[in-house]
Amino acid sequence: MKKHIIALTAMVTLSVGVVGQASAATVHTVEKGDTLWAISKETNVSVQDLQEWNGLDTTVIYPSQQLKVEETTDTYKVVLGDTLFDIAKEHNLSVDDLMDSNHLTSDLIFPGDELVFEGTKTSQPKKSVVSVPTTHQSDTTKPAIQPVVKPVAKPVAQPVTKTAVQSKSIAKEITVSSTAYTASCVGCSGVTSTGIDLHANPNKKVISVDPTVIPLGSKVWVEGYGEAIAGDTGGSIKGNKIDIFFPTKESALNWGRKTVKVKVLN
Repeated sequence: MKKHIIALTAMVTLSVGVVGQASAATVHTVEKGDTLWAISKETNVSVQDLQEWNGLDTTVIYPSQQLKVEETTDTYKVVLGDTLFDIAKEHNLSVDDLMDSNHLTSDLIFPGDELVFEGTKTSQPKKSVVSVPTTHQSDTTKPAIQPVVKPVAKPVAQPVTKTAVQSKSIAKEITVSSTAYTASCVGCSGVTSTGIDLHANPNKKVISVDPTVIPLGSKVWVEGYGEAIAGDTGGSIKGNKIDIFFPTKESALNWGRKTVKVKVLN
């Protein structure tokens, strides 16, 4: 495939993956005379949020009932070898949910990026909020059947000591010089030598290779890029060189030119 190679010198700072909690949950113990509206006004959250966080399908509440009045988020710092798919799987989320939470337009992530897991709730109370009794509910009101609130299991972050590729068989490991390219250049067809349409599949991870070094069609793991397919060739890609596809010119420029390790997977 015709393409322009975009190469700039880049420096990469590697970080250790960390999962951290951005805030702690607050629990309100319902007292006689409390109403959901009064609690929402006092804690400055909406009635709808209180119902959603506590699994309520009605505004009826009862004394001694505990209500969550805050929602929490967790954060995770990306390390070398991480992929969005692996992080989403590890935290019981979909890739789409993770992309939406972090306003990502592609599944490309880089060491040092900080991801947010929105909507992750904790169930440990930190303090009790005292509310002033307001209008009492009528004794003639028929009690509604209280739904069972199922606790949301908080994903347990595993120490980031392994990458996804370590669970697979490695046929060969080499060190190569890498550059980056996009399919959005003048004269570029956007179709690789193996028939992959990069315009139709902008999030596909593809690298150009010298077929005598890395066979076309091979699955590979590229340091700092993740798992990809050797799906293209290039006139200047000879020997231990690869050219890495990115969906945008900005991403390709950020990659620049660097020496990386490549593992050819069985």
